[in-house]
Amino acid sequence: MTVLFSRIKSTLFLLFLPCFCSGQPAPPLLRFSIFLDPSNMVYLRWDHDKEELMMFELQVLTTGWVAFGFSPHGELPGSDIVIGGVFPNGSIYFSVS
Repeated sequence: MTVLFSRIKSTLFLLFLPCFCSGQPAPPLLRFSIFLDPSNMVYLRWDHDKEELMMFELQVLTTGWVAFGFSPHGELPGSDIVIGGVFPNGSIYFSVS
């Protein structure tokens, strides 16, 4: 399970970075999706390939930042978290912890 989360952490960096940059190719077709909140402001799309490499896209109506986490047990301690956003000057930041 730890190896899978390490792969996911690396994959998320590669997948989220193109979402923040303009002029990138269209994202791959992701077969699965769900709104994560009752007001439909957080939309998650995902898929996996034959090697079980997972791809995620998170669309959020936000004022400048978003965080997304993975946990093998459903709790914050020990989870892998991705945080990204846009500074007021337009530059982006992205962090995996």
